[in-house]
Amino acid sequence: MKRAVFLDRDGTINVNREDYVKSWREFQFLPNALAGLKLLAKSEYKIIVVTNQCGVAKGTISKETLEDIHQRMLANVEEAAGRIDAVFVCAHHYDDGCGCRKPKTGLIDLAKEAFNLDLKESWLIGDKTQDILTGKNAGCKTLLVETGYGGRDGRYSAEPDRRAKDLLAAAGIILK
Repeated sequence: MKRAVFLDRDGTINVNREDYVKSWREFQFLPNALAGLKLLAKSEYKIIVVTNQCGVAKGTISKETLEDIHQRMLANVEEAAGRIDAVFVCAHHYDDGCGCRKPKTGLIDLAKEAFNLDLKESWLIGDKTQDILTGKNAGCKTLLVETGYGGRDGRYSAEPDRRAKDLLAAAGIILK
């Protein structure tokens, strides 16, 4: 079985916006995010983005625009010698009760099946307590980054296994 590093997107890889990232023009990589992805790319870990994007359900952004943002993100990561192996998205509204919206584990479950992953040997990196709870619920080790919300969203009382300044520092902890 393979190991993975699951990454939240907004607040972990790119700057979080209260009104959602609605176009590539609004997408801005966080400092050290590309360097962190480059460092992770040198490992055997599968690198998988798991992201809630209810802006699609709300009509704030189309599925096509979201896909365009992700394709450009992947191209920029690759250009910077990084790697993302897959992006799994929950585009449902938070009131839909789906099984894929974090903190539920549906996105991680899909990735586990697709890549034959050992979740106990995998990590989830995020900036919200919701991300940490998702990792805990899936049986992954968790790492909270201080970028984005830095755990200050206060939605859940989930304590991470580790903390890091940003994605580069988180990658260093995982690969140590």
